[in-house]
Amino acid sequence: MLEWSTWGLTGAALTNLVQATPQTVNHFPAKAKRVVHVVLMGGLSHLDSFDYKPDLAKAHGKPLQYTERPATFFNRIGLIRKNDWEFRQHGQSGLWISDLFPHIATCADELAVVRSMVGTSANHTPATFEELTGFQLNGFPVMGSWVSYGLGAETENLPTYVVLPDTRGYPAGGTINWSNGFLSSAHQGVAFGNGETIIPDLKPAQPIAPDTEAASRKLLAALNADDQENFGAEDALIARMKSHELAARMQLTIPEIADLNRESAATRNNYGLNKEETKDFGRNCLMTRRLLEKGVRFVQLISGGSFGSPRINWDGHEDMRRNHNREATRIDQPVAALIKDLKARGMLEDTLILFTSEFGRTPFTQTDGNKLGTGRDHNMYGFSLWMAGGGVKGGISYGNTDEIGWKTVDQRVHWYDFHATVLHLLGMDHERLTFYHNGIERRLTNVHGHVIKDLLA
Repeated sequence: MLEWSTWGLTGAALTNLVQATPQTVNHFPAKAKRVVHVVLMGGLSHLDSFDYKPDLAKAHGKPLQYTERPATFFNRIGLIRKNDWEFRQHGQSGLWISDLFPHIATCADELAVVRSMVGTSANHTPATFEELTGFQLNGFPVMGSWVSYGLGAETENLPTYVVLPDTRGYPAGGTINWSNGFLSSAHQGVAFGNGETIIPDLKPAQPIAPDTEAASRKLLAALNADDQENFGAEDALIARMKSHELAARMQLTIPEIADLNRESAATRNNYGLNKEETKDFGRNCLMTRRLLEKGVRFVQLISGGSFGSPRINWDGHEDMRRNHNREATRIDQPVAALIKDLKARGMLEDTLILFTSEFGRTPFTQTDGNKLGTGRDHNMYGFSLWMAGGGVKGGISYGNTDEIGWKTVDQRVHWYDFHATVLHLLGMDHERLTFYHNGIERRLTNVHGHVIKDLLA
């Protein structure tokens, strides 16, 4: 009966779909109307990727000079270590990018690199919450949910906010990384699967006779009507009903989108689907482009799974070269292919691409005493991210860390400022996009945030 009920509701949705009317926020003209957020879990080393510090090599093997012992996650202060990858200037802009990302480097003129990020936690989970929600505690909506809430859907056939997790597993915290928090359940990120099972149980396990399906629809309609009459319009029930209605539409839409064989061999190869080390993230990046074409508003691409041993993310405590080589090889070519593909199709100009990590890494190694180790600890005092497309000025860098990349020294950017800038590019004022919750007009930026106007084209 439960199986009939589940699929009966989906069947009912095909004949009686709820027509949702999104309340799109337009505070001012938008430069972007959709977002791709590449989230690097674990802490990308800015010193080995997008923040070139020539003085770091000069200080290699020397002790860090300080009057007060700096606070780090593991509190093990080793000797200063130079960057493990060489930096070169790329594109007409001459933007400095390391050999860790040779493919992304070919897109240098599209990137706006922020080299002066700061956070308020060097612990993965609260730092990631801050990166995604603006708050260190869970229970708050992530940026994708705020965008869904503010802009609504472009299509009724797919979720507004889709998450493509790392094929090796969910990140620490799991689904909390795409939570709707106190917003309506309709704004939660919908996580897709991998391979042929993009959406589990999209089709019934066995055929259902038409009269049985009709009877189950009638039963469910009566149960739902009785529940709403007795308890009112409960958000959880309405969200569940709408999710099944959406599932009915996705039965028709997803098979076409998931069939990457519809793409040319050249396109699939550009994304790295022909190579073992890039095929998983390449598939997710190609899927991202196809989802955007069909009207998905926000796609969150996760790079990195859970912590532990071995770490399958960017947390290079023990061996930076081994860790970052493995992770960068997986995503470098696919991300660059996505940028170029969107540009070739005329979609990059109104698609905002974000490439972020919860914090950076220390310029000194994570060892006890005056030793030169191979790993780096967490660094919340200065790190990098980049943005591209959708109204962003390409081929530029913004802000600076000190001479060895330890702390931000000018044009300081907090996550509040980053979030304010993203919303601005989408045509939303971060001070006016609010939701009343527990007596407070909540915002993605809390009571902070300034738009970084120097990044705007």
